[in-house]
Amino acid sequence: MVSVQHSVANTDGETSFDELLADGLPPEARAILAQAIEWAQSCYGDRQLSSGEGVWEHALGMALIAVSLRLDLDARIAALLFAVHEFDAKAAEHIEESFGPLVTKLAEGLRRLNRLQMASRTESGSPADLRAQTEVLRKMVLALAEDIRVVLLRIASRVQTLRHFAANKLCTNLDIARESMDLYAPLANRLGVWQLKWELEDLSFRFLEPDTYKKIAKQLDERRVEREAFIADSITRLKHDLAEIGVKAEVYGRPKHIYSIWNKMRSKNVGFDQVYDVRALRVLVDNVVDCYAVLGLVHELWEPISKEFDDYILQPKGNNYQSLHTAVRAADGRAMEVQIRTYDMHRHAELGVAAHWRYKEGAKGDGASEYDEKIALLRQLLSWRDEVTDGAVWEEHTKAAALDDTVYVVTPQGRVIDLAAGATPIDFAYRLHSDLGHRCRGARVDGQMVPLDTPLLSGQKVEIIAAKQGGPSRDWLNPQQGYLVTSNARAKVRRWFVQQDEEETAAQGRAIVIKELQRAGMTQASQEELASKLGFKDVPGFFLAVGRGDISGRQIHNAVLPELPAVAEPELVIRESHKPNSDDKVLVVGVGRLLTQLARCCKPVPPDVIQGFVTRGRGVSIHRSDCSSFQNIARVHPERIVAATWGGSAAAETPHGEVYPVDIALEAHDRPGLLRDISDVFTRDKLNVIGVNTVSKSGRAFMRFTIEVSGTEPVQRVIQQISEVKGVVSASRG
Repeated sequence: MVSVQHSVANTDGETSFDELLADGLPPEARAILAQAIEWAQSCYGDRQLSSGEGVWEHALGMALIAVSLRLDLDARIAALLFAVHEFDAKAAEHIEESFGPLVTKLAEGLRRLNRLQMASRTESGSPADLRAQTEVLRKMVLALAEDIRVVLLRIASRVQTLRHFAANKLCTNLDIARESMDLYAPLANRLGVWQLKWELEDLSFRFLEPDTYKKIAKQLDERRVEREAFIADSITRLKHDLAEIGVKAEVYGRPKHIYSIWNKMRSKNVGFDQVYDVRALRVLVDNVVDCYAVLGLVHELWEPISKEFDDYILQPKGNNYQSLHTAVRAADGRAMEVQIRTYDMHRHAELGVAAHWRYKEGAKGDGASEYDEKIALLRQLLSWRDEVTDGAVWEEHTKAAALDDTVYVVTPQGRVIDLAAGATPIDFAYRLHSDLGHRCRGARVDGQMVPLDTPLLSGQKVEIIAAKQGGPSRDWLNPQQGYLVTSNARAKVRRWFVQQDEEETAAQGRAIVIKELQRAGMTQASQEELASKLGFKDVPGFFLAVGRGDISGRQIHNAVLPELPAVAEPELVIRESHKPNSDDKVLVVGVGRLLTQLARCCKPVPPDVIQGFVTRGRGVSIHRSDCSSFQNIARVHPERIVAATWGGSAAAETPHGEVYPVDIALEAHDRPGLLRDISDVFTRDKLNVIGVNTVSKSGRAFMRFTIEVSGTEPVQRVIQQISEVKGVVSASRG
């Protein structure tokens, strides 16, 4: 492509953007850079970001910050193309075709980071929770950035956004300022990029605390002339004495950072005049020996202030920052800070990792190995160090995992969750809440449905699809299936199954106790007293022990009937309930006043032969002995079967006794008037029909009628009459 020239005014006249962005690059790189400039500007046009800033203006600002950090050609192009993915569906292909895979990787990493947003600071939670969330997000930023240049570009993007707000004297979103102060300024500090750290802090502070910012700025401005005269005089005096001792040095006044001044006023509880940052010098020399020579001279010229000296050369900060810091008392009695460092130290202090980071442009052999070691060391440093933590609270939080062993994913609400590498959506669900994990049935990752065994990647947004109720699958515990990776999630699944097994075991134990009490004829015995006599604190624990086999039937008998030397088969005792409902006409052998209910599957009617099944929480369900459903459950749970009989008037089938619902099922050749003819049978016998269900298929009619009767005699009679209706093939009880 032909380069399109873009210009910006400065003190020397007109300078093209091409020249500004190509500063420090070899001649052959300029044509490639010009191609990126043209594509970016034509792609973005007049489009704007949500902040109101033009996309092209933002891209240009980012790229110019990359130039100031001395980043290479690939990083500058990635900055220019940071948003082309939003406007070109095949942006990745076009970038790789025109600029190669490294630029593609940088642009993709930057795009992923740009999608991250901190959880709202207005959410409920303790300050420690919010700090922990911020720290996890910092780690996530670093985990997403396989190349540290991506993090530098993300920081540059945020600086450019704040510059836009400052130029318009309005921050449209204070969350951006808070996020910049809590996340990006500490990241810049970790990377040692002090020039961006100070700018992020000052600009964020300007919008978060506008009154305080203006007050300090006004105080600085009121004494600017006096301060500049003092600094100029101090520089002249120090330069003269340095020349006399033969030390070559550059001396100048250090820029004033309003946030730093306010922070020291707050932390040291002092006034504006007592902050050393207000008047400050910086001295740059060639070597470390000269640093200490300058320090000695400064202490001779001015009186040093005790406890205000820091040697960061012998003991560098966590981000490898090195310098000598001292505070002295000038002739007028006011304090002044002096920073002394070598040129290399200063380059690192201003540009941090960008100052001496060399990328693999032809690195081979030992050079490549040294590069890999530097990456590993830096990533470890960024993962474990933090300058805003409060000791033990943070120490515990950061023990979770090293950067490369952790993935960071985002909830739909914007909360960042750290998980072990390889974690799945089910692991994620259990990390949020145990109940959500139990009910997890599906997951969307970045809006797309994925299988539950899909390994999650850092930066993905995960949404769990849960059933209203239910539990986990035993397949989740199978390591071959790959559903669970984290030990915490596995423990929760195992605990759920243990709890379910205990409930089932306790229900079996309860049935055994009831059956044994029936046999002993002591169903009125207090279960609480029985449990206590056998050494249990509560009845559920007693039932659980019986279900497990820890308590035998003989022990129960001995506890209830201690006077009997051996267990004898007691006579069956029938005690009739006095409750008025129809179900109380059913008596469980040896049990009085026990909740019973007629099974819906077979609808027993006196004098059907019946038996009971002890259910969990619903008393005893009464079935006909020939009921197929009852026979099936009796084979599975024989210990929960109890004898039952009809009592009182029900057993005698008195004409005025209770009525019971009974199903009659029939099959017939379908014909007009069939339903009418069968209904006539019920009418003649004066039977009340309370339910009808008919299905016609291939000329066949399948009908089920629910009628109310007081015994089995009317049922047999009506079945016989229905069988004689024309077209009926078969009729029987349902």
